[in-house]
Amino acid sequence: MDITIDPKITEILSDFKIGIIHYNNITVSDSPQMLKGRLHLFQEQLYFDLDEKELWDFPGLLEWKMIWKALGADANRYRPSAEALFRRVKKQNYLTPVHSGVDMNNFLSLQYEIPLGLYDADKIEGNVTVAIGTAEDQYEGINNRLNTLSNILVSKDSKGAFGSPFVDSKRTAVTEDTVNALHIFFLRPSMDRDTALELLAAAANMFTGINGGEADYYVI
Repeated sequence: MDITIDPKITEILSDFKIGIIHYNNITVSDSPQMLKGRLHLFQEQLYFDLDEKELWDFPGLLEWKMIWKALGADANRYRPSAEALFRRVKKQNYLTPVHSGVDMNNFLSLQYEIPLGLYDADKIEGNVTVAIGTAEDQYEGINNRLNTLSNILVSKDSKGAFGSPFVDSKRTAVTEDTVNALHIFFLRPSMDRDTALELLAAAANMFTGINGGEADYYVI
């Protein structure tokens, strides 16, 4: 599949970029105890950090708040997913394990302070465009609500929107039946391309270390 960024985004944010990882032949299952333990420990450490710091002391969260506002989204009503995860940890409402795909995705989002989207590639139809959503971009989300994505970044295929840095759809959600997956990293625009590629390489190694398979990655 081809993946592109709508030019309207780069007209507003000239340094906007995303990282892409394609996974093939993965095995999604109950997370191994090592991943569950690592995710829990990371959240515990983050909880104590958040006792001494504000959310905006984390550069990734601050940058994404500014992106949200620049694109016209209501930053108080609709928060980037990474910020939402941090707010849960701050309340000591730790994430519970789901499966090895979702758990690794959440761990990487907390670690890198950016929103990520993990999708079943076999449920995506045609090519993918990352664009600014309109009132017509709606889907049933993994939050069990109908979400309207006006002025929020969306990922769209030939059937319509299926994901965003706010909340993803049920239609393309990764399950234990997923074999091929698409991972979208909503990178910090301030990050240079070489650093972004190093981040993707490390993330791909961690993901395939848990889920097996092969990975190809690049920056758009």
